[in-house]
Amino acid sequence: MDSSRRGFFRQVAHRAGKTAVEQADRQVARRAAHWIRPPWALDELEFLLACTRCGACIEACPQKVVFALPARLGVQFAGTPALDLANRACTLCEDWPCVSACEPAALRRPEVDEGETPPLPRLACAEIDTARCLPWQGPECGACATACPVPGALCWENWRPRIDADACIGCGQCRQACVVEPRAVKIRSLYREPSAESPA
Repeated sequence: MDSSRRGFFRQVAHRAGKTAVEQADRQVARRAAHWIRPPWALDELEFLLACTRCGACIEACPQKVVFALPARLGVQFAGTPALDLANRACTLCEDWPCVSACEPAALRRPEVDEGETPPLPRLACAEIDTARCLPWQGPECGACATACPVPGALCWENWRPRIDADACIGCGQCRQACVVEPRAVKIRSLYREPSAESPA
């Protein structure tokens, strides 16, 4: 076989491998729209390859926000950690014990220069349900007014709360402070399920 044909087949094999990885990445990202990973989790496919399901991050969380995904989700995801932000908030512990406990580095703080503080991790997306939020319906509330730990993430306009999507990290502290049921703050994964029109 001449060198040009060998080069052609190598190129085809490389493209096929790249396509397979991209397809796997899309598939796990679609499933990941149903849960929220702990702080500084790697991208979903990399996370699944790195995470050993040891449970160290779950044990390390002082607020018991981290839990193991159930077996019904399949062997690919069962036992991997996620955040229960529907019921509890991440309090952004100063020393990030869940991340420090992760020996395989599936949770990995970004490297910064000595003396610098890494930016806060983006955990999830938060949104105010104006149909449930009391100030949006007329009555005064303000229960969440002092709950947000991130400057500029929770804003107030005409006595109504608004979440700045660029500043918000999705810790869920505003949701936890909300006094209405169901809560007027929605929390969702950073991953989004594709719409019916989107290609598989």
